[in-house]
Amino acid sequence: MATQRRSVLLTVVVSLILSAQCSFAQAGGTSVDTLNRVDEMGRKQGFWKVLAPVADKPGYAQGQLIEEGRYTNSKRVGTWKRYWPNGKVMSEITYQMGRPRGAYKTYYPSGKVEEQGSWDLDRNTGKFQRWHPNGQLAQDFTFTADGVRDGQQKYYHENGQLAVQVEVEQGKEDGTLKRYTSDGQLQQVAEFNAGVIDANNSKYIKPVPKADDVKVDAKATPAPAVTPEETTNAVTFRENGYNTLYDKQLRLSQQGEFKQGRLWDGKRYNYDKNGLLHRIQIFKHGRYAGDAVITDEDRQ
Repeated sequence: MATQRRSVLLTVVVSLILSAQCSFAQAGGTSVDTLNRVDEMGRKQGFWKVLAPVADKPGYAQGQLIEEGRYTNSKRVGTWKRYWPNGKVMSEITYQMGRPRGAYKTYYPSGKVEEQGSWDLDRNTGKFQRWHPNGQLAQDFTFTADGVRDGQQKYYHENGQLAVQVEVEQGKEDGTLKRYTSDGQLQQVAEFNAGVIDANNSKYIKPVPKADDVKVDAKATPAPAVTPEETTNAVTFRENGYNTLYDKQLRLSQQGEFKQGRLWDGKRYNYDKNGLLHRIQIFKHGRYAGDAVITDEDRQ
């Protein structure tokens, strides 16, 4: 009899456990992961997928996945993925309570990594790296917790050669800056003190060739299209002719002869995330031909 009572009791306990599990699955377990769920208070919860069409995201096919991730009380949490119109991942961004905080990575439409690092709301922190479209490392920085560059900073040419190496302290160059050509030759040595160049102890070892002496590789990267943010200063943009373009911060962005709306013979100015000029690209016959030396006049 005792054995029978124990058997009956065990059966009842197991039944209660299974019943509770089923109830949980029906009441909560499954609903948590229901796609695009909105709770009774109108808040987004659980896993969401954003599909085309979306008014501010043209270029996607009807029903195509644009981005996906999880919500908690209408705030993004965890890793959110966004996709290019070709289906490849555009970005992977970590969110905490609706704000980007933590590791992130962005990609080119080709699928190659464009940039990776860590965000704390609106600033980079810790190690930061960016790559050229061909997969070669372009920038290797370190940021403080306050989002200011600090420590050794490196820039690289598209062929993988070191372009610039400099120590930065709290966002300002400090110590020796060395600049190299794309074939590895030392081009410039400059001494900085708290962001100010010491002209007496700085020199150009290898001068930049004149535009007429630059040989253009037919396979070199073509000049990029003019972006909507780039505008002329009070004059009409000439699709065929000489233009000086400025970005939204009124910094010089492109200058030279244009042909069919693209830079043909001239320079393109590149700035880092701190707004500092770090590269001047020379374009000849519409294709990248090399980098120019950044002079004190360029920095002003």
